[in-house]
Amino acid sequence: MLLDTSGLLCYFDRRDPRHEEAGLLFDTSPTLLTHSYILAEFIPLCHSRRLDSGEAIGFSLRLLGNRDIEVVWVDDDLHRAALALLQARSDKDYSLCDAVSFVLMRARGLHDALTTDHHFEQEGFVRLLER
Repeated sequence: MLLDTSGLLCYFDRRDPRHEEAGLLFDTSPTLLTHSYILAEFIPLCHSRRLDSGEAIGFSLRLLGNRDIEVVWVDDDLHRAALALLQARSDKDYSLCDAVSFVLMRARGLHDALTTDHHFEQEGFVRLLER
């Protein structure tokens, strides 16, 4: 399962109504994958929700240190492949982070995403959390 920014926020924020569901999905998934652009989005998202910065940074560090989570560092090839996807889907309002996720999920054969983002469904993936 891909760990998207919105899904990580649901898992992190105990006040979120999807927190328990996100935790259960996180704890039971045999595959946990994320990438550096998602991690880069997570802290600003926490700031915008007025969540504790120190706790958000600590959570990010725990994700990086978790041996069960594979973190892919976006390189030139992956970035360019995501840009090509955005160019091919110019009718959509996907972010570059979304596009990296879609390219990576297809390359790894993943279908499920811990996310609330409907863009994943538009690309044929399974959004595991409701908005």
